[in-house]
Amino acid sequence: MALASLALLLTLAGYAALCAISPFARCRKCQGSGLRPSRGRSLKPCRRCRGHRYRLRTGRRLLNTGRDIHHTGTRPNPQRSEGETTPWH
Repeated sequence: MALASLALLLTLAGYAALCAISPFARCRKCQGSGLRPSRGRSLKPCRRCRGHRYRLRTGRRLLNTGRDIHHTGTRPNPQRSEGETTPWH
C-alpha cells in the first residue's frame, strides 16, 4: 500500500513539474498542425486550439484556476506609511 501511494505521489509530482516547466502541449486533435481538413479539400483552423497548434495542459489549467480563486478571495494588503500603526498594535 505504501509503495502504491509513493508511486502515485511521484507521478503527481512529475506531472506538476512538467506543467510548471512546459505549460503548453501539442494539440491532440490536429497533431500540432493547427489545421483540420473540412469537407472537400479545404483546410480550416482547428476548433480545439483555434489554429495556435498548442493547448494548455489540464494540470496547468487547474493551477491557474486555483491561483485565480485564491487571488479573488483574499483581501489586498494596504500600503501603510511608516508612522501609521494598526489599531491592535
